Parts: sequence; structure tokens; C-alpha cells
Amino acid sequence: MTVDSLPADDDEHSPEPPRPTGLLDVLSVAAVALDTTGRIVFWTPQAEELFGYTAEDVLGKYAAQMLIRPEHVQAVVGLFTEVLETGRGWAGAFPILHKDGSSRLTEFRTMRLLDDVGDVYALGIAADHSRLQRVETDLALCERLINQSPIGLALLDPELRYLLVNPALERIDGMPAEEHIGKSLAEAVPFLDVNTVESALRQVLTTGIPLLDQYHVGRPPADPDHEHAWSLSLYRLEDHGGRVLGAAASVVDVTERHHAAAEADRARRRLALIADASTRVGTTLEVEQTARELADICAPVLADVVAVDVLDYALAFRRVRRPENGPELFRALALKAAHPTVALRAADPPGDLAAYDGDRLVTLCVHTGRPVLVRHVGARDLPRIARDAEAGALLARAGVHSYLAVPLIAHGEVLGALDLKRTRNPLPFDDDDVVLAGELAGRAAVAIDNARWFQSVRNTALTLQRSLLPDHSPHHTGLELASRYQPAQATSEVGGDWYDVIPLAGDKTALVVGDVMGNGIDAAATMGRLRTATCAYADLDLEPAAVLQHLDKITCDLEHYIVTCLYAVFDPHTGRCTLANAGHMPPALARPGRPAVLLDLPPGAPLGVGGIAFEATTTELVPGDLLVLYTDGLVETRQHPIDDRLAVLLGFLDEPARPLEQTCDLLLYGLRHPDDHDDVALLVARAL
Repeated sequence: MTVDSLPADDDEHSPEPPRPTGLLDVLSVAAVALDTTGRIVFWTPQAEELFGYTAEDVLGKYAAQMLIRPEHVQAVVGLFTEVLETGRGWAGAFPILHKDGSSRLTEFRTMRLLDDVGDVYALGIAADHSRLQRVETDLALCERLINQSPIGLALLDPELRYLLVNPALERIDGMPAEEHIGKSLAEAVPFLDVNTVESALRQVLTTGIPLLDQYHVGRPPADPDHEHAWSLSLYRLEDHGGRVLGAAASVVDVTERHHAAAEADRARRRLALIADASTRVGTTLEVEQTARELADICAPVLADVVAVDVLDYALAFRRVRRPENGPELFRALALKAAHPTVALRAADPPGDLAAYDGDRLVTLCVHTGRPVLVRHVGARDLPRIARDAEAGALLARAGVHSYLAVPLIAHGEVLGALDLKRTRNPLPFDDDDVVLAGELAGRAAVAIDNARWFQSVRNTALTLQRSLLPDHSPHHTGLELASRYQPAQATSEVGGDWYDVIPLAGDKTALVVGDVMGNGIDAAATMGRLRTATCAYADLDLEPAAVLQHLDKITCDLEHYIVTCLYAVFDPHTGRCTLANAGHMPPALARPGRPAVLLDLPPGAPLGVGGIAFEATTTELVPGDLLVLYTDGLVETRQHPIDDRLAVLLGFLDEPARPLEQTCDLLLYGLRHPDDHDDVALLVARAL
């Protein structure tokens, strides 16, 4: 107890008895002094505890008579005499008589003492042999456990400076044990999050509550290129009296478990990415959109800079024979960066064509149909990655350090390549990345292949459709005309709608709008046949109902096609317009100063039903009247009632004097949505 800790004179509380604080207290070491005659002259309280005799019992009495069995007296006297005469100490175990009559084996250390006047004494330091042996065993066991433990162990004082480090921790820290002693955590293990560890240790010192399995990650000096992980358990150390000696830390290297957990997490993220790609890539039948979706999936999870390039001949369905090591012409479809970077300036903008020689890695990728991986990009690799020297300098400036190109293969045909670069992500591409990129590229390639085929079919159908639509003059006798054809966005829904303007004898004009209920090239071809037949029957100057009757017979001979059609003939000399309807949408009539209305026509049956008579209706058109013929794709949606949509159509016809081209645009953009599933034919006529 220090002076500062002594209680004041007026303290209401009496001082606590001193508590055992060290090894000597634990052993209860006794001291006994004898004069040269063998009489006991000093006797400590610990001796009383050890032998049972009080100081009053033994002081001034001969030790041999009090403490030694008769059969051992001669040996003890001999040892006593030798110590006093030679000054050499003696150590060993000897049985001593206890006050209760029992014999206690006691560990002794004896030595000669001299006082300041030259008198000689014999001092004996004694401890219970069994207790001493137990402590020695415990110490030896602790030492072995500490030194041979595969777990790193450290003892720190209350100021968190190292007191002891075992060999296992020495290996973990990469620093000799003796260099730890006296150092702080920041000095010994700077590769850990020292602030967090110190905070945890201070909490343990304060509360006494251990903290177990604290997870820490770092790169030790012995292996700075790889990440290691350790599990730390911290607890407070106290002596037998409860005094805080410091803290202990056990350190277990769990790097393998850390890597396994990281790999499992990585695998989960890869599976999640693949699952995400299955829903996000190929949502439309558009090649460019599919490529953009693939790039969006890959950045930033897989790469920092992503490009999707397709071979131009594959996109255009041109079969070419080329040498395996020759140049290739790529069309850039998508480009995505996870963050702003000059690497974008080194890539080909979407839509551009770029020729890459046979020595370029992307060309090698499509020629071999195999991934090309450059784990660590060096100065020699950039010329084989970039399109030219300037682009190579930009990639170097962006910090491109790892590169991967994966072929886009669908049904055995190489369509292009997925180009991946890493700049901020410090990890190089590895074999797992190659597998993941290949999986994503394979899924996207199938979607791109489907899209290019559908776009090809769409383009073919559109070409056929537009070639079959009339190229008429906007002016006919007594009429001003405007028309539109707008295909559906979906590739498979192109082809069935048409309109026609047919000049007839006597300055009359036939106006036709029809819809083949089908899609694709077959529907476009059927529409072409019906349009040709309509022109032929119209040229015979037949009545509208008769024309529909003949078209119905032709349609019945086609393969399961149903067609709606509206046929009208306008005579400018009489102003009369005769209309016949075969299951088609009713035309709209707008007159200046009046609300637009739908003409009330007998609906009739669609063409192809067969055996149904058609009726004609006549209406007067005066100058300024506007007649609007259209197919159902203009007004039908999957979300709105048809009556509501027709009302909207009539609302757009509130100004019949508006220019016809503007009227067509207003109807298309006001009623159509870009994703509508049907095509539209629109014919607008104004009486002059």
C-alpha cells in the first residue's frame, strides 16, 4: 500500500487488510533464524502458519528439539554446522514436526547471516513442499501452454504495452517476441485497425467482461500481397487479490475461413448476378438494347469499363470467308463505365464501325471463340488492346491493369465480343471471372441472336409492306389526301395493315383501308394480294358492296386469314361518298363548326367469313368536310375501353381546317404509345 492510499485520520472506515499480491504471498514463505547454538531467535507469522507454533512457543528454544524428529536430529545438526562454518547454503526438502504432531515435508533454503557486530546466524526460508510443487507445476504448465500453443497469446500492461508474446504470435506479427516488449499496439501491429482493438481492450480493462471472437482483417508484413484474417479474444488479468495486472489477448489465424467465407459470398453474388441477368438481359427484341443491358449488368460488379462489340457481317447476316488471322470489322453496340474515366475516350462509341487487325486481342477472341485474359496489363499489352497509340495512352492514363475479352457465341456462331477492363477494382481478373463473364456473354449472345433475327424479319416485312403501299399523289379531283403507315414496335407484329387510293373513271376516287388479322411476312404478302385484287375490282367500276363480295371470296381461299376492310368511293361531281364495311372500325367525319362523329355504317362481317352479303351507305361530303379512315391499331389498347378511345379520336378532329399532315401527326402521336403492339394505317381525305 502506498502512502497516498493510506486512509486519513478522520476516515470513518478502518483500512482493509492487505491482500495477497504476489507469488511469495501465494506460497506463504516463512522465515526462521537460529543462533550458533541452534536456538530460535526469529519467527515470522508465516512460520506460525506453516508449523503451527506461535513465536512465544518457540523463541529461545532449540529448533532441533521443537521441530525435528529424533531420528533426523543428527543429520540436521550436521547440515546446520556446515552452513555456519562454510557459509555455503543448502536447499532441499525435509520433514518438520507440526504442533499437531504430524510431520510436514517442507522446502528449505538455508544460509548464513552476519549482523553489524559480527554475530553469526542461520536463516531458513521455508514453504510447504506440496504447495510449492503445485505452483511450480502450474508455472511449468503455463509456460508450456504459452510457448507451444498454436494460438497467438499476448499479455499487455494496463497502459496496453506488451509484456509477453508467445512464439505463435511472433509468427503472426512477423516480429521477434523481444521486440514486442514495451511497445504499443500501433508500434507492433500497424497493419490492424489499432484504434478499434485498443478501444476494445480498454473496455475489457474497465468492465472485466471478456470480448470473444473479434474479427479483424489486414495485410501482415510477412505477406503484404495477401489479405489475412484473425479472431481476437480479449480478457482482463487479475492476481489472487483482484488487482488488475493488465489484459490478455488470444489471436487465432482464421485466414482460410475468411477466404472460404469470402469465396462463398462471392459465389452467392455471382449466382445473384446470373439470376439478375436472366431477367434484365434480353427484355426486348432489339440488338442495341440487349447489348446495353449486358453492359449495365457487368459494370461495376464485374468490370469498371465494359464494351459490347458485334461483328458487322454477323449483324448484317453476310457470310464472308476470312483468314483466321486477318482483320475484323466490329460495330460498337454498347459502352458503359462504372465511374467517370478517360478510358471511355479510348473506346469506340456505340454505332461506330472499327477495324481491328488480327494481332488485337479482341480479334483473337472472335477468331478462336475463346476468352482472352490478361491478368496484369503491361506496357506491351496496351497496343494489342487499344485501337491505336492514342487510345493506348488513354487506357494507361485511366489505370487499366487487367483485361478480359469473352466471345459472344450463339448456336455455335461467334457474333462478337464482350470487352472488360478494370481500373479502380484492384483485383485482377481470375478464372472465376472468366467463367462468370462467359455465362453472361452466352446468355446475352442468345438474346442478341434472337434480336438480330427478329430485326431481320421485321426489316424484311417492313420492306415488303412499304413496297406494297401506294405512292399516290396528295391531290385527286375534289379531294386533298394525306396518309401514314406506322409499324408496331414488336418485330413479329409487322405486316397486316394497308391503305390505298385508287383513281376511277369519271374523276371518282376509291379510298381503301384494311387490316389482315395476322403479322409477319405472311400477313404482308396476304395484304399485297388483297390490295392487288382490290385495285383490279375497283378498275371494273363495281359498287363498293360488290367489291367486298369479291374480296371475301378471295380471302376464303387463303389460309385461315380474316381481314377487315372499309371501301369508299367519292364522286366529286355529286359530292356523294358511298361506303361499304367488312367488319372494320367506323370512319370519322368532321365538319367545320360541328363536333366530329363516327359514321353509322352496317358493320358487316370480316372478309374470309364467307356467305355474308355486304351493304353500302351513302353520305354527302361538302367542301371542307374531313373523312378519316384508320385501322384498329390507332385506337385499341389493352388498358382502355374502345368507346373512350374513339371519343379521344373525335376530340382530335375539332379543327377540320387544320393541314392534313398536321392532322395525321396529331392523331398518331396523340393516340399511339411507342410500345403499342399493333401497326397502324391512316388515310385522311378533305373534300374540296
